[in-house]
Amino acid sequence: MKKTLILGASTNSARYSYLVANKLVRKGYPIVNVGRKVGEVAGVAIEPAEEIHTDIDTITLYVGPRNQAPYYDYILKTKPKRVIFNPGAENPELSSMLKEAGIEPVEACTLVMLNTGQY
Repeated sequence: MKKTLILGASTNSARYSYLVANKLVRKGYPIVNVGRKVGEVAGVAIEPAEEIHTDIDTITLYVGPRNQAPYYDYILKTKPKRVIFNPGAENPELSSMLKEAGIEPVEACTLVMLNTGQY
């Protein structure tokens, strides 16, 4: 199963990152929650963007483009196979950096991908 890092994880049940974390776990995907606030989502603690996970297939991004720059190195060092830019997170600068590093940028909605079997 594709281990997924949720960047922008939130304990707020109205947030898409919260919904995706729970859906991924229900479908059997292992997840890592990374966010600014302490808490737990889908039974997995939210951690700061410090530890580099080397076994990540997908990063699903729930951070707006204005707030992404501090995460550039973290994302690139994680070396996922792909980064999903969910609606509102699209960022041409980061997308170009990912392509140069051999990481596939995907502009899509993780929730829709999960619901339609495209994940």
